[in-house]
Amino acid sequence: MGGGVIGVTTSWYLAAQGHEVTVIDRQPAVGMETSYANAGQISPGYSAPWAGPGVPLKALKWLAMKHRPFVVWPSLDPQLWRWVAQMACNCTTDAYRRNKSRMVRLAEYSRDVLDTLRSDLGLDFDDRQAGTLQVFRTVKQMDAAAADIRILEQSGVAYTLLDREGCVAAEPGLATSAGKFVGGLQLPGDQTGDAYLFTRRLAELAAERGVKFLGETRVKALIRNGQRIRSVETSRGTLRADAYVMALGSYSTAFARSLGLRLPVYPVKGYSLTATVIDDARAPLSTVMDETYKIAITRLGDRIRVGGTVELAGFNTALRAPRRATLVHSANDLFPGAGDLDGASFWTGLRPMTPDGTPVVGETPYENLYLNTGHGTLGWTMACGSARVLSDLISKRVPEIESQDLGIGRYASL
Repeated sequence: MGGGVIGVTTSWYLAAQGHEVTVIDRQPAVGMETSYANAGQISPGYSAPWAGPGVPLKALKWLAMKHRPFVVWPSLDPQLWRWVAQMACNCTTDAYRRNKSRMVRLAEYSRDVLDTLRSDLGLDFDDRQAGTLQVFRTVKQMDAAAADIRILEQSGVAYTLLDREGCVAAEPGLATSAGKFVGGLQLPGDQTGDAYLFTRRLAELAAERGVKFLGETRVKALIRNGQRIRSVETSRGTLRADAYVMALGSYSTAFARSLGLRLPVYPVKGYSLTATVIDDARAPLSTVMDETYKIAITRLGDRIRVGGTVELAGFNTALRAPRRATLVHSANDLFPGAGDLDGASFWTGLRPMTPDGTPVVGETPYENLYLNTGHGTLGWTMACGSARVLSDLISKRVPEIESQDLGIGRYASL
């Protein structure tokens, strides 16, 4: 259930292990929702929960910014405030260290799995393996990176701290804006790529392997029989299987609730611009993260993808002009004249986020229901690893990484 990058990669690995697989999605084709125009970064080294020490105070400051990375729309939705409260409980030093460590573990594994997949299949999705550069505009931001660096060291993740000149050497397009930042953190193991192109092309290969894709098919209800799922009621009728995988992103929560499962996945709205490169010398080579505005500026072939913003607005998908202005401001400030921002396409998607930042991947109290959701801003980064872990669990194999702490057990009860 779900034909985004998570659902399609899961179908690929299940088929590779000999399963007969059917993928259903309400869109006419795969990758048409949250996977369509994300920031484009595959960033194991940048994998971190939004919940961390000092974040509540930072959030208040962000709300006061003109170009703010965090927006909350007034709501009486109890699910939102329950999720916010759970997130606040994860804003301790110990919780941050625990959550980031397991996120990096999954993300590093996922990158390695993707590398193998790319090599085996010869996939091309406007990908580059040139790392990520997190740019700090202030000395305070640079000093605050020390906590993340300690976790990177513990996890064996390569990094380099750069001064202003080092940042320009790594990303020459920053030369004209060198006075806007003081330094950066380079993560050479990170990558970039178009998640939509990847999803579409992998789906084509999965179909050749026998995976069935049913588009324009809405999930209406999961029908249970004791501790098993008996069937799924869809707009095409009743579908039955030996096992069911819920990869419905933010929409997974309501279906889980109907089964008595507590799955605190909330839609966190993000925005992106996709602009054509008009001056190659001024454009980024890979991904540059603007730490002040929490925006990623990524090179995808002859395009620049500018993505960011955390907006808590429920399932509202309206495109809001102030969010576009923030994306334009960050891109123009760091890479002036690089892309045609006036003619850029503007997009929004609902990223399924857990309050601790870690996705929910694994078994449930129902013996034939599995979850692969809650990846937040890192669905593209963690897609292949999550899919491989879940397919191993379904096939009764031992996953190659520790996966017990990725499951719903940390939240759920029947």
